[in-house]
Parts: sequence; C-alpha cells; structure tokens
Amino acid sequence: MNFLIKILYFISKLPLRILYVFSDVIFFLNYYLVGYRKHVITQNLRNSFPEKSDEEIREIRKKFYHNFSDYLAETVKSFSISETESRVRMQHINQELFHEAKQEGKNIILLAGHVFNWEWINALAKVIPQAHCHPVYRKVNNDFWENQMKKVRNKFGNEALEANEVILNIFRSKNNGDSAYMFVADQTPHFAHITYGLEFLNQRTPAFIGYDKLATRMDLIFIYCEMKRVKRGYYQVNYHRIYPDGEKFTENEVVRKFHKLLENTLHKHPDNYLWSHRKWKYQDSIKNFDSEKK
Repeated sequence: MNFLIKILYFISKLPLRILYVFSDVIFFLNYYLVGYRKHVITQNLRNSFPEKSDEEIREIRKKFYHNFSDYLAETVKSFSISETESRVRMQHINQELFHEAKQEGKNIILLAGHVFNWEWINALAKVIPQAHCHPVYRKVNNDFWENQMKKVRNKFGNEALEANEVILNIFRSKNNGDSAYMFVADQTPHFAHITYGLEFLNQRTPAFIGYDKLATRMDLIFIYCEMKRVKRGYYQVNYHRIYPDGEKFTENEVVRKFHKLLENTLHKHPDNYLWSHRKWKYQDSIKNFDSEKK
C-alpha cells in the first residue's frame, strides 16, 4: 500500500495539463469503447429533461463524459495541489456571507450538489474567517481509500467529519459563528433510511434530510454553493444565503429550497452533474412524498 501511495502522489505532482492527457484517454475509452453506465446516464438525462431532443441528450451526455474524466484527473491532483494553485483554480464569490455569519455569531451549513468539481471547495478554509471548517463525507468500505480521501479533505486546515457523526458534533459545538460545515446535500439516503422525498428534475426523488433537523432546531446560517465550470481546470463557486419564508425554517423547507437552487443550476449547466450515479433507484421507497411546489 505504501508503494501505491507513492505512485499516486507522484502522479498527482504532474501538472494538470499532463493529467488532462490521461483524462482525454479515459474519455475516449469510456465514451467510445466501455460506455461506463451509459444506460444510467442516458435514462437520468431523459427523465430529468423530457423537453430536450435525443440529439440534445446525446450532446449533454458526451460533455458529461468529458467533465467526468476531468473530475477523475482533478481528484488525483487533489492529493498534492498547493493552496496557491487551488485558490487560482477555484474562485469563491460572495465571501462576505461568511463575514456576516461571523458578525451574527452563527455557525454555517454549506449545501452543495454533485456538481463538478465539488471536491475543490476544500480550500475555502483558507479564505473565510471561520476557524473551523468541516467537510462532511461518507465513509468508504476500503480502509486504504478511506484514509487517503480523508487526508485530501483535511488539507488546508480542514477538519473532516464522517456523516454519521456530524449532526451530533454540530449540536454539541458552540453556535458562535466560528464553524462551517460542508455538506454534499444531494446524497441519496440508504434505502432503509429513506423517509422523505420531493419532486426534483421531474422525478420523485429520495432526499437526505439530516441537515433539516439543524434548520428547525438551531439558529444557523444556510448557504447554497453554486458551482460553475469556467473552463477546463477553472471553477467558480457562488455562495447564496438561504432564508426561511417566516421567522425560522419550517420542517423540510431548507431541503426544498436547496433542491430548487440545485435544479436551477443544472438547467443552466446540465453536463456538469454526476449523472452516472443511481440517484432515483429507490424512489419507490419514499414514505413521505412532499407534493408542495418548491
């Protein structure tokens, strides 16, 4: 395993322009030969955008394969990318929201989707006034990759937290504006834990709602992370504060608003989402479907 780590780290030290050559090879193999999850990707796109023609769906699918291949190369680069390069390649827009949270003395919950490249948000820890920045991740079964990915997420002063422990950690921590928690909030719950669902991209969608408990029980600031691919290897993330309609969030309100914001992002840049995951596999397991319009 030590040898594998050394090889991986060596490859990650290569300039991105070289890693993108590997990305182009992966794209060619994936798109023209292997057809990695082609049926899943096509079906997800057709169900999400019924108004689009077959030609438009094929164009989005091809661009997705390009972006997904770049995502793999960029994930490898994450093992050794410097703070300087990371801040050049990922622009953080509306940083004043973090200073407002500090002044108001409220901790932050960041909600992002699987929009490329969400992994590069980590360097945010170096540009905001919050002392504690916690990327939230799901534990993987392979101990080697679990340790390596945790190291990546702990770069730049981050303190990564496993999904099963984060809610308790937030409840026990001081709500003083000194902590930010980063959720990839469009995770699909395990089928045994699916309770709530809503309409998202024209489909009944099981929704992860752990952060909703925080919205209704604590006075926290919720921020949506809108990812945008500017060009190859360069991204922007625009931060938008999510406000309740009333004095405080009602049950599942922040979940609905997050999914609406993410849906708007995907309509603008549909090729930049992780269409290869089986997000709608367990839609029949939804126990409480929210028919309220977002």
